[in-house]
Amino acid sequence: MSGARPAATDSLDAWRGDVRAAVRGHLAEFVRAECVGPLAAANVDIAAGLLSDFLDGGKYVRSTFMYIGWLCGAGENRHQDFREDREDREDEAAVRASASLELLHAFALIQDDVMDCSPLRRARPAAHVAFSRWHRDRGLAGSSDRFGESAAILLGDLCLVWAEQMLRRSGVAAHRLARVWPHYDDMRTELAIGQFADLVNSSHTLPTLEEVLDVLRRKSGNYTVRRPLEIGAVMAGCDDDVVDALSAYGAAIGEAFQLRDDLLGVFGTPSLTGKSIGTDLEERKATSVVIAAYQLAEPPLREKLFDLMNRPHIDAETAEHWRNLIVASGAVEWIEKLIADRHTLALDHLDGVELPDFARAALADMAVACTQRAA
Repeated sequence: MSGARPAATDSLDAWRGDVRAAVRGHLAEFVRAECVGPLAAANVDIAAGLLSDFLDGGKYVRSTFMYIGWLCGAGENRHQDFREDREDREDEAAVRASASLELLHAFALIQDDVMDCSPLRRARPAAHVAFSRWHRDRGLAGSSDRFGESAAILLGDLCLVWAEQMLRRSGVAAHRLARVWPHYDDMRTELAIGQFADLVNSSHTLPTLEEVLDVLRRKSGNYTVRRPLEIGAVMAGCDDDVVDALSAYGAAIGEAFQLRDDLLGVFGTPSLTGKSIGTDLEERKATSVVIAAYQLAEPPLREKLFDLMNRPHIDAETAEHWRNLIVASGAVEWIEKLIADRHTLALDHLDGVELPDFARAALADMAVACTQRAA
């Protein structure tokens, strides 16, 4: 990438790839410098490798959005060639700061897998499963499963600490970071409260779709798009109207992202998503897809769905039957329309503010990447 602003889709793809590579490099460097030593002291020799592998496999959506937020206040000349921009120490610090969000994301995913009893993450055994196998292979005393869950929770806690540490040590000026902390604190609080709400998220209770969407926003949508954009924008010194527009865009795309995730959780395939499929149904979680199907269904179909939502055990055959009933209810098409509507709404929120052309193009590109993904 060089010269004129990249506007074509393939150029934006290449730019995202460059950002992703830079984020991965900063994460690898931080893990080597700050995480390997403390983890070695825990005498669990797989911990450092497990963390490195976990961070290496991400899509880096949150860090990319934070960096785009930064670009919204960085001026039109920056970002025309990402590799040249990285010679700018301030811009390099912004990339490093953005990379820190991937440690926060690791915290959320590791603990989420424990709470959901998910065996897979990114096509690999989930952290608690890997720790459990390590314990079992060594013939250590006590429950291997209990050890695995405990070790995963501790690794997640460390990721939460290291995420803030990496942000503080990113090289971003103190006066810029001072504007970040209120948004950062809001993001962490929303994430934890959303996880609390998800613990009691059960199809047995028949919540309304709005209640489900509220959990969805707090647990994932805000910290995936909205808060990272806000953090990047305030770090760059954007005006309030720009921050507000990015926040509204982020709320809409974050919700669409999670709606797509709910569909993939029911209808995706492990080869694409890298995680177990059907867990949401087996756990009888009140996701947007499950509740929309129940609310849209005619009485005979609703009765069948109600029966499935209240069964004590869901096997693979029953889960497939449930998927067929969800399709018959029209819920898939309805959720797809919600996603499309939020995509349109998000871009509309950007129309009234001045943004660098490239930042606007990157936001449009990321809106497509988040709402039309297959994994």
